[in-house]
Amino acid sequence: MTLLILGLLIFLGLHSVSIFAPAWRDAQVAQRGENAWKGIYSLLSIVGFALIIYGYGLARQAPVVLYTPPTALRHVALLLMLPVFVLLLAAYLPGRIKSAAKHPMLLATKLWATAHLLANGNLGDVLLFGGFLAWAVADRISMKRRVARAVPGAPAGPLNDVIALVGGLGLYALFVTWAHGWLIGVKLF
Repeated sequence: MTLLILGLLIFLGLHSVSIFAPAWRDAQVAQRGENAWKGIYSLLSIVGFALIIYGYGLARQAPVVLYTPPTALRHVALLLMLPVFVLLLAAYLPGRIKSAAKHPMLLATKLWATAHLLANGNLGDVLLFGGFLAWAVADRISMKRRVARAVPGAPAGPLNDVIALVGGLGLYALFVTWAHGWLIGVKLF
């Protein structure tokens, strides 16, 4: 559990710099340069993410059950996951979906985390998904008082919504039928 918590602290802590210390972040960029900041940020993010994956894998080997969700919540989780991949793609494909969602990546993260909290009740699950949910809520709230940074992506266009919708639903289908079992080790069907 220690490695999972350490990974979450590094990964989510780093991703919280713009929430809690935007002036410090800007000072680091000014002092080191944009590319150096991005390099350090990326390297530490990868380390945190690797610790999350490894720590979560260890936590699943010796689960501590906090609650046992009813089977019906797994079906609710599958429904909540339906727009997640669409929103993830829409974050980089400006169109009506992105405009309506305002911050589609954060919305996707909140839906993903909530769905998994409904379907899983072990301590490792609550730490992982609860941590990401708390971070996404805090980040979304902070967006109201800070200047949003530009997100690189495709130029705005009407086809972007079609690409996000078709691609996102295709990824969802691939994930629930095969990729979740292959990547996570849990077959959904």
